[in-house]
Amino acid sequence: MSNNNVYTMESANLICGDLGTSSAPGISTHLILQELKLPGLEENFVDHTPAGAPIGIEVPTHMNKLEATFNLAGWEPDIMVFIGQNEEKYQRVTGYGLIRDRRSSEALQATAVLEGRIGRVNPTAFRKGDLMAHEYSIRSITHYELYMQLEPDSEPMEIYFWDFFTSTRRIGGVDLNDDMIQLLAIPANAVDTQASGDDAGRTVA
Repeated sequence: MSNNNVYTMESANLICGDLGTSSAPGISTHLILQELKLPGLEENFVDHTPAGAPIGIEVPTHMNKLEATFNLAGWEPDIMVFIGQNEEKYQRVTGYGLIRDRRSSEALQATAVLEGRIGRVNPTAFRKGDLMAHEYSIRSITHYELYMQLEPDSEPMEIYFWDFFTSTRRIGGVDLNDDMIQLLAIPANAVDTQASGDDAGRTVA
């Protein structure tokens, strides 16, 4: 990737309940989506002050839990009922973004795949003359993928891939859990890097 490029997001869509099948194609929110906040990745640190050292340090322990949020204008009953549901179709969302290369003016695609639960449906206050909306949060996330094209019609670059149940964690295509899996003797059948969302996350529209 060239350091001389500037990429900016122009548009977005969120497909809620997207299983990638004809029976559960998901609900497109492109006409009512006001805001989308992807999960922030944050490492947890604890302080360590050695008795025999003049300066303390921070020790990384784990990555903090993930949460994503989005706001939808007006009312969308088909998505409002996602909260508290246990079926798989209610626990998967796919986000698409139009990224503009400011140097070449070419349009590129960003894709995010999340599996979690709608943990909050918060209606904003209604006031005459204002547009009421509903604020949503995706909690208990157990699967997250993020991809971005660097050139039109190209395979996207994998930025993040994490799956709780398969112990898979890649950042920039680098497997960060490989040594842990080997040293802890995690069974091979528990490690499946081709998780359910992998193919969907690589789809280029």
